[in-house]
Amino acid sequence: MIRILFYLGLIFAAGLGLAWLADRPGELVVTLGGYEYKATLLVAATALAALVGTILIVWWVIAGVWNSPRAISRYFRARKRDRGYQALSTGLIAAGAGDAATARRMSKQVAGFLNADQEPLLHLLEAQALMLEGDRMAARRKYEAMAQDPETRLLGLRGLYLEAERVGDNEAARQFAERASVLAPQAEWAAAPTLAARIARGEHDAALALVEAQRAAKQIDRASADRKKAVVLTAKAMGLAESDKVAADAAALEANRLAPTLIPAAVMAAKQHFAVNDLKRGSRLVEAAWKHATHPDLAEAYMHARLGDSTGDRLKRAEKLAALAPADAESQLVVARAALQAGDFAKARKAAEAALEVSPRESACLLMADIAEAESGDQGRVRYWLSRAVRAPADPAWVADGHVSPKWAPFSPVTGRVDAFEWRAPVERAVMAAIEPEPALAIEMQPVIAEAPPESGPVVTPAEEKAAEAQIVPLPDDPGAETPMPAKKRFRLF
Repeated sequence: MIRILFYLGLIFAAGLGLAWLADRPGELVVTLGGYEYKATLLVAATALAALVGTILIVWWVIAGVWNSPRAISRYFRARKRDRGYQALSTGLIAAGAGDAATARRMSKQVAGFLNADQEPLLHLLEAQALMLEGDRMAARRKYEAMAQDPETRLLGLRGLYLEAERVGDNEAARQFAERASVLAPQAEWAAAPTLAARIARGEHDAALALVEAQRAAKQIDRASADRKKAVVLTAKAMGLAESDKVAADAAALEANRLAPTLIPAAVMAAKQHFAVNDLKRGSRLVEAAWKHATHPDLAEAYMHARLGDSTGDRLKRAEKLAALAPADAESQLVVARAALQAGDFAKARKAAEAALEVSPRESACLLMADIAEAESGDQGRVRYWLSRAVRAPADPAWVADGHVSPKWAPFSPVTGRVDAFEWRAPVERAVMAAIEPEPALAIEMQPVIAEAPPESGPVVTPAEEKAAEAQIVPLPDDPGAETPMPAKKRFRLF
């Protein structure tokens, strides 16, 4: 729009100039070779404009003829380049689709149109075509050549990394990933295995530097970077726990500051505060983490915060911690265990039964067996709860990529992903519990076994004893009663 207005302004200015000349009488006189030439100002201006235009046209024609060979050559070069890029695009699409024949054909066509030194993607197309054809050695050599070129180095390293992973050469894959992470820390495929490898080797400072480089490259946000740093610092604290207690405590406190909900960091930081009799700060750390995830290690550190506490004091602390998440099964189990240690069997049974109502897990059944053993020594009741425990869903554990571990680790042993472990119930036991549900039984059951004195009566065979053990009856209201119910009310457990 501005250009149109500019041209209209030029035309308007030219018209005004011609009108001004037409309104001004006068003559232009030129004497040349004894001759005198006269013309009006308007005619002289028109002749001058025509002369300038003629000169420009002649110059344009001469320049066009002079530059025509170069222009024709440039035209054919551009046409050849366009055809080459079209073939390259088609070849890369075919390689991505798994069409080896088209990828190879396009690769040959591109080689006739484009120079590999000028277009690095030609190397990628050739490597992809070789991979599709099954010539992996040639493809590897192509990727190695790409890794030597600064322009394609990262692309070549990724190809070598994927090939090393395919053949199961984890050490070579790690080396390629580390080389790539130096060039591009923002590349997640290179940074993730490199970070795990540095943590595994104990190079925690280098791992922290890599996380900071990722954040500086805006690959991860500040919250994610703080979480990863906390994981690395927790691993550092665990590694230095025996050799350098001061450095381990400092790393644990920093990890807890960056990620207050990271359970291992919270446990280690709280223990460090408890060790210097800073009960208030240590308890506050545990309570904050407990609201996020109820973990037995948090409860253990919380109840044993002060040396010399009686079992009653620990029970009070357990009840205080459980009050932060009263609807959680782990909270009730913490109270039940503390009450059992304190000898308050009624409170222990009540808390364990409340945990069973929320989550009938394995540890709750085992705890009920411990309560029965400690309270009355009733072996029938103990065996019942042990049988329930066998069929109950598994307790939460540290799970990462299907791998179940009793202890937390900074990265997954399956994929190498950092901060992969989660505190949850394993899927396998949960699925089995759903497939094989427990029979509907009363909570308190006792097996009745017919036993005869050794001096008289028939001999009970093992098979008959096993069959008799399968017969169970409800316990009387009084847990200490010894009188069994009539045999007509017996029914099978399994």
